[in-house]
Amino acid sequence: MYWPVGAPRVYAAAKRRRKHLLDSDGNEDEEEEATAKEAAAVIGLRLSRNGQYFATITATTLLIWQTSPVLLLATVTRSLQSLKQYGANATILLRPDFSIAVVQTRNGFLVTYSISIDPVAHIYQQSHETGQSRRQSSVDRFVIEEEQKGVREANIRFRMVIKIDAGIGKALALDEELVVATEKPAAVQCIKWAPDNAGNQTTTELLSRTAWIQKKSNVKDMIYDRAMSLAIWISGDGAAYAVQRLVGTPKESDSPRRLFQGYGFHKPDIQNHWAIKGAINARFSLLAIGCANAEIRVYTARDYVGNIPLSHMPQTPGSLTTTGSITSLAYSPDGYCLFASYEKGWAIWSVYGKPGASSFTADRKISDINGEDWLSGVSEGVWLHGGMSILLSSPREDRLWLLEMAKSAVTGCFCAANIARTVLLTESGLRIYRGYDLPLLTTISGDTSLWHHVQIPSSYLATQRPIRSAVISHDGRYLAVAGRRGLAHYSISSGRWKTFGDASAENAFVVRGGMCWYQHILLAAVETDEFHELRLYSRERGLDPSSLMYTERLPSPAVVISLAGQDSLLVYTYENVLYHYVVNALGATVSLVQVGQIALHGIVRAPARVRAVSWILPDHQLRDGDPSQDVAEASVIFLVDAKLVLLQPSTNDEGRLRYDMRVVASNVEYFDLMRDQIPLLSTPQQSPPQSPQSPSQEHIDALQTDRGLRDSLWYFDGNSVQCWPDVEDLLRSTLTENDRDLPPPVAISADFYPSSIALSRGVLVGIDADLVQRRDVQFAFFRLSIRTQLFLPQILRRYLTSFDSAAASSLSHRYQQLPYFSHALEILLHTVLDDEVDSPPSPEDALLPSVISFLSSFPDYLDILVQCTRKTEVRSWQTLYAHLPPAQELFEASLEKNLLKTAGGYLLVLHTFEDLESSSRQCMRLLQRAKEVSDWELCKELARFLMAMDTSGDTLRDALAKIDLAPSSTSVATNAGSTGSDEDNVRLKTPRPQQGRSWKRYSFGSKKMMNGQTRSPAGSVGSRSPRSLATTPEEGRGGDSEDGEYFARRD
Repeated sequence: MYWPVGAPRVYAAAKRRRKHLLDSDGNEDEEEEATAKEAAAVIGLRLSRNGQYFATITATTLLIWQTSPVLLLATVTRSLQSLKQYGANATILLRPDFSIAVVQTRNGFLVTYSISIDPVAHIYQQSHETGQSRRQSSVDRFVIEEEQKGVREANIRFRMVIKIDAGIGKALALDEELVVATEKPAAVQCIKWAPDNAGNQTTTELLSRTAWIQKKSNVKDMIYDRAMSLAIWISGDGAAYAVQRLVGTPKESDSPRRLFQGYGFHKPDIQNHWAIKGAINARFSLLAIGCANAEIRVYTARDYVGNIPLSHMPQTPGSLTTTGSITSLAYSPDGYCLFASYEKGWAIWSVYGKPGASSFTADRKISDINGEDWLSGVSEGVWLHGGMSILLSSPREDRLWLLEMAKSAVTGCFCAANIARTVLLTESGLRIYRGYDLPLLTTISGDTSLWHHVQIPSSYLATQRPIRSAVISHDGRYLAVAGRRGLAHYSISSGRWKTFGDASAENAFVVRGGMCWYQHILLAAVETDEFHELRLYSRERGLDPSSLMYTERLPSPAVVISLAGQDSLLVYTYENVLYHYVVNALGATVSLVQVGQIALHGIVRAPARVRAVSWILPDHQLRDGDPSQDVAEASVIFLVDAKLVLLQPSTNDEGRLRYDMRVVASNVEYFDLMRDQIPLLSTPQQSPPQSPQSPSQEHIDALQTDRGLRDSLWYFDGNSVQCWPDVEDLLRSTLTENDRDLPPPVAISADFYPSSIALSRGVLVGIDADLVQRRDVQFAFFRLSIRTQLFLPQILRRYLTSFDSAAASSLSHRYQQLPYFSHALEILLHTVLDDEVDSPPSPEDALLPSVISFLSSFPDYLDILVQCTRKTEVRSWQTLYAHLPPAQELFEASLEKNLLKTAGGYLLVLHTFEDLESSSRQCMRLLQRAKEVSDWELCKELARFLMAMDTSGDTLRDALAKIDLAPSSTSVATNAGSTGSDEDNVRLKTPRPQQGRSWKRYSFGSKKMMNGQTRSPAGSVGSRSPRSLATTPEEGRGGDSEDGEYFARRD
């Protein structure tokens, strides 16, 4: 859900002059230059917990920075005596509250400094020239707020030097203490920042006395996460342990008090699997381990007693030789993205392993010429601005690179509209993909002009950055954003923002629990100093307390809110209660009416872990039911961490309502219940309307007997999009009395990150970040591109595999008017044919006959067959045509329907299966028909075909004479005697296939020729346009996408 955008900003991290040093003879002193560069290189980078400051170190200097904007605030350079006595700087540690910095030296000392931010003094002063009065008033608020915020002065004071005689393996700075892993002896020391009441400041635990560490080795690395209250220790033998600090544990008799309790979860068998780096994802309870062979293994921390199984292994961007060793791992603040830096580059993945952008696609030569070391090797990466950018440092470089990131709005506000429409949030604006409201072919075109860029008002960003959440309306007309406090909303049609005019009113609340749009009404769950509320703001009014439409008090903070169905609002709170409200709109007034609630005590253990909620109501309740009874009828869907949980109502022996819980999916990054997308669904037989249909009409349409995929449930598991075409099947299988296994979902793979499901268009819509390097530009940059992938072939195959041809026909009828529907059927045929050629099934298990029978009901049946034929190897033809009528009958049927080019395709099949005389006779018939309709292109191709059959030219002369198209004898003789130097003549000299010779592929109707060593998989993933929905040479395995390529020959 993260994509890099643009080119990084570069910051000088040292005051070293970049002029070439000259020796006494006036020549460039390369050794001196290298020494100076190494001394100024950034060797350590740490971020404060609040994300407002970070610190870097060089071999001699400590630097303090501000993050927004990135500015250097203060530096301190150690004296020569200090460097000689304690050694040069090695690593940097920061106390989480940014009050103390600890510099570890190479001689085993810890040099501590106190850091203070002056609340009054400023190191930079902003000046603004006054202009016209109207223009001055428009920026007046922004200037005042910027001056009030200012750039504070930072002070660095030397504190003390701590000597660790046992040697430092790794140190970790926590709120209350400094944890140091020593080498000789192997132990862990806890040094308090200040002595306790008894005057004690240091406690030690020897690893040799720690029972849960099997091999007694020292600790090489430690990573701590405050939210999980958990640390990862990596030992010298490559094992990894999940460790907790024990506080207040009673001392056992005759033994020292235990300080830590841990459990080993990564125990490598070979040295290549040794752990070298680690990262903790508190949002999803994941522990990531970087191994010595550049692999990453991600584990799930299910509890604190050692139940930590392997979750997944993200695909590495290359071998160890390509990437180098892992230098750092870091999860984004919201946990949705994993960043890994390597000695030779970097890469990112989604939380459950979908590969994203990386630097390994870069041209190293161009990178080296332009001095872009952020592409060729990264020593450390730190997330800034709430995940909106990442700060990179490179080995032996005195520069920092700040790369901006765009992230999906789903990461901050999980709602149906954000999933259905691709909205990306950047540091200062939003990007909205507009293809959903445009004609069908425009949606999948990938045109960059389809991105709508929205700049967030600078007056709001100045005081409330970073933007934490954004939400779009179902119809795509309105947007809303929320930062640290307050909110603002935007109309896409008018291009106007509305913000609070009163700063105190804006700062009086914070959005917590999410936002969503109901028509032009914004519903927001907010928290003030005194209350927890649901607030309703109208887009047609201003943002001030007097314009507030409605307020509903909540007994506890909201975890998540969600619109379900036509007018239902679900509110899940921290007290583990799900409230059901109905949006009551009467004229110009809108209010919320509570009609029910569900107490989930004992069912959902940790309310804060819930990411999304929705529910499924039975049809009878939707049509005629009382809304107050919805809570008793609804099946509730929760997304808890990454588990999709289904709660179904039932009654116990006493007649009381209870809920049966079942986990239906794991590793879920997001899910999409199409019932929640009713306002977005339009019949695919028509182009989507510019304005949405009325909810009532959509609601009635969704309740008809045949709903297609409008009752489907989709989710993405980090590998592929999974779909249950009918959620009712899922509900029936999860009933306790049925005791059935869950129906397997349909898996749709894509080589990009799928950001939404465009149901009415039959495609998955996703995003790729392409790295662009040009020789005429001295910098590289990332560019976003839209990708699409058809999902109809996989769902149709599931129906046919289940012998449900009625459902397959019904689904096809809904999508039959799509301009690329025939191609979807071609992909279906091609994938089934490929599978049965590679692994021939038994006759009773063969799916190919059912697929061919299903395709025969469509008017494009003959075209689909010949298009599939031309994209497969000849060895697959025997399997395909074993279930088809003879090729002669298909040829005759094509002629009967005046499908002359299609008949040309079957002519090549005839030529492969039949004798030469029969092929020549049918070719003459087709040539006569092409002449009658003046299809001269086809005539030209048929003439080439006849020349390929008989290089003497006699067959061609006879055919042309019979249809009264005979050329002059001079021209025929010239063609017959050609040496084949030109491309067309080479193609005409094609002998008839001979047994035992290698196959080559020739193009009928094309001037291309290419080897056909392997099959071309029709329907390759990642289609960018309707034309590229067919297999292309780049995406296929040896095929050609030119029209008319039907025929394979031997030579």
